[in-house]
Amino acid sequence: MKRALAARPWLPVTSENVVRDAADRTASQDAPAVLAELDRLVADNRRIHDADCVNLNPATNIMNPRAEAMLSAGLGSRPSLGYPGDKYEMGLEAIEQIEIVAAELAAEVFGARYAEVRVGSGALANLYAFMATCAPGDTIIAPPASIGGHITHHGPGAAGRYGITTIPAPVAGYTVDVDALRALAHEARPKLITIGSSLNLFPHPVAKIREIADEVGALVLFDAAHLCGMIAGQAWPQPLEKGAHLMTMSTYKSLGGPAGGLILTNEPELAQRIEAIAYPGLTANFDAAKTAALAVTLLDWKVAGRAYARAMTATARRLAAELIALDVPVYAADQGVTLSHQFAVVTPEGGQRAAARLREANLLACGIGLPIEDVEGDTNGLRIGTPELARLGMTTVDMPALASFIARGLDPATDPATVAPEVTTWRKQFSGVHFTIQNPG
Repeated sequence: MKRALAARPWLPVTSENVVRDAADRTASQDAPAVLAELDRLVADNRRIHDADCVNLNPATNIMNPRAEAMLSAGLGSRPSLGYPGDKYEMGLEAIEQIEIVAAELAAEVFGARYAEVRVGSGALANLYAFMATCAPGDTIIAPPASIGGHITHHGPGAAGRYGITTIPAPVAGYTVDVDALRALAHEARPKLITIGSSLNLFPHPVAKIREIADEVGALVLFDAAHLCGMIAGQAWPQPLEKGAHLMTMSTYKSLGGPAGGLILTNEPELAQRIEAIAYPGLTANFDAAKTAALAVTLLDWKVAGRAYARAMTATARRLAAELIALDVPVYAADQGVTLSHQFAVVTPEGGQRAAARLREANLLACGIGLPIEDVEGDTNGLRIGTPELARLGMTTVDMPALASFIARGLDPATDPATVAPEVTTWRKQFSGVHFTIQNPG
């Protein structure tokens, strides 16, 4: 008897309706029909991201086709339990070499002594870091959502699930207030202080945070989920050099690799703890195909990383300047907007509402928290980034046209659906994947 998924009353109504519709349809179809539907959905996703729309979201990117090919190279179903040279299953001589190559390239690109490449996601990388530095019941200090602090550092995410109590860091501008952080750290005596957010406009005071951490016996974690490409391209201060004990990241955002996580450190004791969490702890067997794709991605950064990072920054700053010229309220305009590949637009109507409006214009973005007046039931900013724009070959000369599309898409007097065909037509002039081994420019 065919049976659809049970109702999930804890979901938002809109989400429950989407799940119910798809689950009922799947339960009513035979296997060939479901396979055909999966083929259709994959093609539809390609159409959305590779043909119709322009991706302004810094939390996504496109891969080098050589890296993407590794994901279907017959590696993904092969286990790799154990240390290289001492694997549990036989026949893993090639896969264990891929594991070593990826780790070596990660350490080289990020200037680290130790790299853990077997992590399934950026969220899990943060969980591993929390487990390596804290025990359940400990306290950490982390950036709040108002400056892009990620949920994994807070109660509903990995930190809270592991039993850690998170105290929001005091803020100044779009980073932490160092003097107030020092006072808070001496009062709270945290085991860990984290820095790095989902939106990073200007360098964080990592060295000063390390000084504070040393004063109270804490460690410092830099979450580079969004800044990883800027750091790999040497366009951003290297957190480990500035004093961070650990650096975590996602590998599919500004790095442009496969979905996954990565952890780096220069501390042998921390490296040993992370290794034990990965094996024999939580990872055990891992995705060798993803690891090979990551290795190709890191080779891209070794060959073309500096040029890519410069291109991301230049396009972000030019796009922000063009939006300001069109009277779009860009956050921190009086401070120079950004030194990274990201910036934010102030959205009094709500960031997610603005993102939904831009989606109708075939422009993909998302909301973000800003340390200004809140919008009830929504974020108060719109996050925009340039990793995919630059990798498609867009340069600063293309930003005036893109800014015009964004401004019109956000304009309440304009139907965003009328902008969508223009965006799709304009996008057709950009093809290929730039800043790779094969195409370094």
